[in-house]
Amino acid sequence: MRKLFFYIFLLPLLTYSQEYKLWYTAPAHKWTEALPIGNGRIGAMVFGGIEKDRIQFNEETLWTGAPRNPNRVDAFEYLPKIRSFLAEGKQKEAEQLAETHFMGLKTPEGDQTEWLAEVLALKDFPLHPALPQYDDQAWPTMPVPSYEGWEAIGFEGLDGAVWFRTTVDIPASWAGKDLIVDLNRIRDYDMTYFNGKLIGNTRSLDPRKYRIPAELVKVGSNTIAVQVINFFDKGGIAGYKDTARAIGIYPATQPDLLISLNRPWKYKIQDSNPPAVARYQADYQPFGDLELHFENVNNATHYRRELNLANALCQTSFKANGVDFTRTYFVSQPHQVLVVRLEATQKASISFEAILSSPHQNTTLTRLDAHTLSLAVQVKHGALKGTSYLRIETTNGKVETENNRIKITDADNATLYLAAATNYVNYRDVSALPDALCKTTLTALQASTYDHIRKAHLKEYQSYYQTFGIDLGTGPAEALPTDQRLGQFGTVLDPSLMALYVQYGRYLLISSSRPNTRPANLQGIWNDLLAPPWGSKYTTNINAEMNYWGAEVLNLSPLHSPLLKMIEELAQTGKETAQKYYQSRGWVLHHNTDLWRNTTPINASNHGIWVTGAGWLCLHLWEHYLFTQNQAFLQKTAYPIMKEAALFFVDFLVKDPKTGWLISTPSNSPENGGLVAGPTMDHQIIRSLFKNCIEAAKILKTDAEFSLLLQNKYAQIAPNQIGKFGQLQEWLEDKDDTTNKHRHVSHLWGVHPGNEINWDETPAFTKAARQSLVYRGDEGTGWSLAWKINFWARFKDGDHALQMVKMLLRPASGAGGSYVNLFDAHPPFQIDGNFGGSAGITEMLLQSHTSFIDLLPALPRDLPQGNIKGIRARGGFELDFSWKKAALKTLKIKSLAGNVCQLRYGGKVLKFPTKKGSIYEFDGQLQKQ
Repeated sequence: MRKLFFYIFLLPLLTYSQEYKLWYTAPAHKWTEALPIGNGRIGAMVFGGIEKDRIQFNEETLWTGAPRNPNRVDAFEYLPKIRSFLAEGKQKEAEQLAETHFMGLKTPEGDQTEWLAEVLALKDFPLHPALPQYDDQAWPTMPVPSYEGWEAIGFEGLDGAVWFRTTVDIPASWAGKDLIVDLNRIRDYDMTYFNGKLIGNTRSLDPRKYRIPAELVKVGSNTIAVQVINFFDKGGIAGYKDTARAIGIYPATQPDLLISLNRPWKYKIQDSNPPAVARYQADYQPFGDLELHFENVNNATHYRRELNLANALCQTSFKANGVDFTRTYFVSQPHQVLVVRLEATQKASISFEAILSSPHQNTTLTRLDAHTLSLAVQVKHGALKGTSYLRIETTNGKVETENNRIKITDADNATLYLAAATNYVNYRDVSALPDALCKTTLTALQASTYDHIRKAHLKEYQSYYQTFGIDLGTGPAEALPTDQRLGQFGTVLDPSLMALYVQYGRYLLISSSRPNTRPANLQGIWNDLLAPPWGSKYTTNINAEMNYWGAEVLNLSPLHSPLLKMIEELAQTGKETAQKYYQSRGWVLHHNTDLWRNTTPINASNHGIWVTGAGWLCLHLWEHYLFTQNQAFLQKTAYPIMKEAALFFVDFLVKDPKTGWLISTPSNSPENGGLVAGPTMDHQIIRSLFKNCIEAAKILKTDAEFSLLLQNKYAQIAPNQIGKFGQLQEWLEDKDDTTNKHRHVSHLWGVHPGNEINWDETPAFTKAARQSLVYRGDEGTGWSLAWKINFWARFKDGDHALQMVKMLLRPASGAGGSYVNLFDAHPPFQIDGNFGGSAGITEMLLQSHTSFIDLLPALPRDLPQGNIKGIRARGGFELDFSWKKAALKTLKIKSLAGNVCQLRYGGKVLKFPTKKGSIYEFDGQLQKQ
């Protein structure tokens, strides 16, 4: 008994022996250096500035768009011809037909012709702004060029018509010569003038190299003016992606004499309200910024900025003028507010101004009382609006509101509470009252103190976080700031950074996906851009699913529920798409969705027509059951949705005239190879769905006839095939290119997250899949690297999996990696790599996708010791285990459902019955203790 008592208490002690913190010795300057906090609904990025601090915040339901029906009513009429073209090998014809008649409907577009005519007419200018004599002295300046658009240099949300002017001195030696002005890329439409004369205009992203006739050129000062017209997204004079290459002007025959035009240009916004651009789907939006401007904190020393994963508290601390300052930030789920606590070791030391702002053009600031401000925003060309309340409470000091700013003077401490809400109710209803919701939230705080709110936050957050622990060993790098550890991880052994990364993945999921919130999107709930990459929505051909790969195994099952709820909603909207596009029963989802649960094909026919999104998402329903063994969930929620998805494929699959197999057509192998018939990934997903439906029906003792139908169809689906290079074929035909390094490795879905390809049951296909991955190569985007960690773990090659971890945990550059705050870099930022990478590290330590629970199945040589607590396995089991010198030492298993447990380690298999709630302990030889 004494031995058992010691073990139970020792393991948690070992698990939490290291501090799980991200920390830095300087404030963040870029958004991807700031630290994320969130409660599943409200997210914020903390910069930790000393004299000027920025807290950029989001509310998860603030998106563009509105409830609408994006389905084409006549799409099905074109399906037979698209299939016929593909069967005849006419891919381009199929893609062209599908592009015109098979994609989803876009949102309404404004009248660009009328607006463009107005801005080109220059009615508001008494004198043409391209003329040299035009007085631009009052115009401000903007750095030119900016390849990522003017948004990247502080002009977020700017669209429309903007004039730019600069002058250039032409030397006497250039007199009488034609010149070239090279501006390269302009986003998107330009009218370019030289000394008041139009020399060129382009409406595309093509390079701008305009010839200037010699008669327009003067020795001395010359005026260049550009009217830039941008309807949406990135705008401005972009120049070259290679920032070492300048835009400029030079004699037509002597480009080596280029005079650089990289400089601040004068600019004037002519019209910032262009008509709406038609869009397939909506974009996740930023809400606003809270800026704090401090007094008496100059010459700061002992600076530290940290995020403590154990308590979800972000802190900034430093010393200034003999006073120690501490700033604490968190987002409370129980009280639904963002909290900022400002403290100092000397009374009357807190003096600052608080400013609310938003990148949204339609923004209103209102003073509610001396302590409270309101920020109201309306999304451009959309149905959603939001309100944020900021209230500040202090101990002593003076509080006043002036110019819509709250000013605090000489307080002992101060606490800021920020509430935010929108009018979103669900994907069909936008009738909520955000102002009333914020008022209710702040009113409820009146009965609480800061200490009470903080304690409630800790209790709720830690109820999720403390279910799991991991320790992979220590090293000298553990004492370094996180940015330094990241910079040297590829060359210096730092196993505790891997453990930190796993816990960071769990932290990010807790912070972005609480029960009764929306699921984590491409960026979780963190976004500072009005036109974020890929809309920061839900890409369902891997990225949305990857966000939840660790939800069950990392003991965060309740946090899976937002995704499962979205699947329920998509199963409703996807029924109409299935009927209108394929005249099929059930439901379908293509490769993207958004807040409005759009299920139609989007973007382009060469990758947007991919039909197995519903099938893949249904795996999450099944996995949730496998881990929890919740039969009520299986019966009431999972199986009905899975069955409807399977019904779609029963109707959709067609017989291939060449092979006689049932195939998926039209579709795509994401996002590679264009529109095709019979991609391998589709067939793997469909087989998995059919198999899981059959098993679910057996468990529930229902639908015997339907199960027989699925078994019959299952046997006819095109099988996995091994090609002429020993590879697993990506397509029906043996046409894989072994030099293709595409980021997607879709045909290995059956290896992971599927399970039909494994060493136990299909060794030949497993070997072929591994060969495909070798051909594809290690390099990739951030999320691609994360997927490859999981692949190599499933191949039971721990050292190769660790190499992929090292590539994922390298400083972000042109390839995949991680930003300073450990956000995954596609680049740009996508959070899926964080979730996929943390799941992949644990996949090296435990696997349960076959009939076995495999212990340490892909342990790298560089992780010879460690322990893990609270990891979950399919079948309803929770495990704690430790290893030393690369060998299993201790094992404890808790049975959550009373199922038979089958362990495998070191060539030994142990199968035994269990009782629900009982705990079983073993040594490293699987001998019961």
